[in-house]
This record gives sequence, structure tokens and C-alpha cells, in this order.
Amino acid sequence: MENETVKADYPLLSGIDSPADLRRLPVDELPKVCAELRSFLINSLASHPGHFASSMGAVELTVALHYVFNTPYDRIVWDVGHQAYGHKLLTGRRDRFETNRTLGGLSGFPNPKESEYDTFTAGHASNSISAALGMAVASSLRKDVPPRHVVAVIGDASISGGLAFEGLNNAANSNSNLLIILNDNDMSIDRPVGSLNTYLAHLTASKAYNNLRYRFSRFLRRHKLVTDSGKGMIMVGRSDPIGRIKEEFEPKGIKVFPISAVSGQGIRELLYTVSGLLANMDDKPVIFEQEFFPESIRITEEPHTVFYDEEEEVYVVEGPRIEKMLGYTNLESERGFTFFQNFLKDTGILKELEDLGIQEGDTVQIYGLSFDYYK
Repeated sequence: MENETVKADYPLLSGIDSPADLRRLPVDELPKVCAELRSFLINSLASHPGHFASSMGAVELTVALHYVFNTPYDRIVWDVGHQAYGHKLLTGRRDRFETNRTLGGLSGFPNPKESEYDTFTAGHASNSISAALGMAVASSLRKDVPPRHVVAVIGDASISGGLAFEGLNNAANSNSNLLIILNDNDMSIDRPVGSLNTYLAHLTASKAYNNLRYRFSRFLRRHKLVTDSGKGMIMVGRSDPIGRIKEEFEPKGIKVFPISAVSGQGIRELLYTVSGLLANMDDKPVIFEQEFFPESIRITEEPHTVFYDEEEEVYVVEGPRIEKMLGYTNLESERGFTFFQNFLKDTGILKELEDLGIQEGDTVQIYGLSFDYYK
């Protein structure tokens, strides 16, 4: 793209030649930066093809990490490397991005020979945790001042690789400033494969499994054997990868923060979350699952079922991913309730309830949460 065109179409992005430039911007400008990044990627990859979904699904996360962490002193390892296109645009390679994946041009992956911001040559896959752990341990042995933070960004397909679990096992026995982000946004470069992924996907989508969860939750609720918070744990279950990781590795000292409460929100909320994670990095590895859908590409047709339970006299909404997204939403907060209302409308659930004949005052149950319906 010609420089004048870039300045006109991308007024903020054109002024960012390094993360230091990004960090000088006020927080209120960051949503515009994300929009310009996404637009730049779409326009560039339309004429110079590259891996599209992986980087599109990591735009806000990329901005948040470079805004909060002091890169390149702090280190980011991308896994898979295809997520790093936005990272390349923010680290001085915007004007050369049209050479991406061409002879003599930019690499399609992070490459330390290309930029000091690229910490590890990584394409495919599952090696980020081990690589980042090595960097964090080396920094600790050198007694770097100030402490150097290392972040491994690993995708929902990469986490199923054996090398990733080997890295987690080693991290559990290490005192290091390591943050592991499971970028669980279903935007892999292709369909995830492997027996672990297949097993988890089949289990969470299984009709028998979801019926069992619902009936068990209903039984315990009817007999007052479970609290409101307990209902949520039953409905979420422990079938997702982060749940398995939490059970296995948290007792060994790794801090595990499950699904982000910023799901479906904007860059500001993600920024605050990453800042909080930085505060938790006190010489023990931290794992964070971010299931983040930016406003411009939020999924609007989540797989779900809506029906009327005549025995309980409630309208029920079921769907593994919907339950997962709502599981950590605080409906008592104004922001959480606003997100919940928008979620019902955007996913089409509200219209389906109305088509079933729901009336004001009727009870709706989603993910073990019960509320009265009012327009």
C-alpha cells in the first residue's frame, strides 16, 4: 500500500512504528486501532494471500499485550505463528507487509532475524510453552532487573499437542514470570485434529451429555442440594481443556484463570484483564483462557436449543458454547447484564423465545441461571 493511502485510510495505524508508539495512545483510541488493524489485514490479504483467521482472531489480544507489556524487553511467543500478523504490523513492518510470504520478503511466521520483537522461530505448533518457559528461566537465572515477563500465546488447536502438555508439566515445577494465554476463539487456520480435540468436542456437544447435566442440575436444585454458584459448576462441567488443565496443574502451583469475563466485550475490558494478569505474575506461572469475540466479528449463531419444560414450567436454553460464554458473566453488574441482554438478541435466542409464545413474567433458564422475562 502507498504511504499516502495508508495515512488517509489508517490514521492511527500509520503512526505506529513500534509498540512504544502504541503505548503513547490513550486507551480510548485503542478500539480504533483494532478496527484499523483488522481492516488493513483484510485489504492486504485480499491481494497478497496469507493465513487469515488466526490473525483476525488475535487482533485485540495483540494490541492489549503490546500495550501492557514492555516489549521487546518483555517477550511474546506466538503459537501458531500465523497469529502474529497484527504483531508484525505493530512492530515496524507495516510498510513491508505486502511482501509477506514472498521470496526475499517478510516471513509468514515470527522470525528473530527479521525483528527483535520476534522471540522465537515458530510455525506449527504446540512449542510456545516450552520455549517461553526457557526464556523465563534464563531471565530468572540472570536475575534481570527489572524482572522480564514472558508470554506464550497458544491457540485452541495447539494446546492439544503433546509438546504443550510437556511444557505445562515443566512449568508446574518452575518459579518464573510466565504467562500462558490459551487463545480459545475457534479461529484456527484449519479444523483442529487429533483424538483429544475430537473427544472434547464430541463430549461437550453430545445430546446425552447435555441432557444428563441438565437433569442432574434440575434434580439438585429441586431438592435444594446445590447453591446458585454450584449450579453453574454443574452446567459448565469439566469437559473443556482449561478445566482439565486447572484440575491437573493448579494444585502444582500454576495459577489458572478460566474463561475471560470479557467475552463479547471490547478492547478496554481485555486490556484491564491483561493488566490484572500482569499483577499476578509473581514468580509462578499463570494460565489464562481468553475466549474473546470482538464486536465486529462476534458470533451471532451459536449452536443451541430452546424449548419449554412443562414439568418445571420454564423456558430452557441449552448449548455448550453458550453456557461457556455466560458462565463467568456477573449479571449483578450493569456491564454484565447489558452484555447478557445484547447476547440474547445477537444470538437470536430472544426471537426464538418469543416465537415459542413466552409472556412477560415467564421464567427462562440459561446455564443454570433463572430470570423472569420482561420486554
